[in-house]
Amino acid sequence: MIKMDEYALIMRHQDRSKIASPEQMQIWMDQTMEWIKSIASQGKFVGGTGLLFKDAKVVRYGNVVTFGAFGETKETIGGYLIVKAETVDEAVEFAKGCPVLQGDGNSVEVRRIAKNDGVH
Repeated sequence: MIKMDEYALIMRHQDRSKIASPEQMQIWMDQTMEWIKSIASQGKFVGGTGLLFKDAKVVRYGNVVTFGAFGETKETIGGYLIVKAETVDEAVEFAKGCPVLQGDGNSVEVRRIAKNDGVH
């Protein structure tokens, strides 16, 4: 049996004030659903969702709370997927198909999820 780890694909977007028209957003959503279906068809999609901007808060050192998911940066986390992969390189290949990468400056961070197995 092949050992598979789970990886989080974290989608990062530039300043949300640059969000496209509702029509373009629908195109990107359709592309995202097709991307997810392609991963699921391989039996490697675990889950994921978008993250809303409404009611977002950030808690910082000293219990300082600020409104919004943005802080002082121009980049926000727009959502995540969890996939199964044999290696980080396989997870990176999934990330390369993410429609969020159509936006200049956007990125997908790939991180192995810890499993309480003592491996870091």
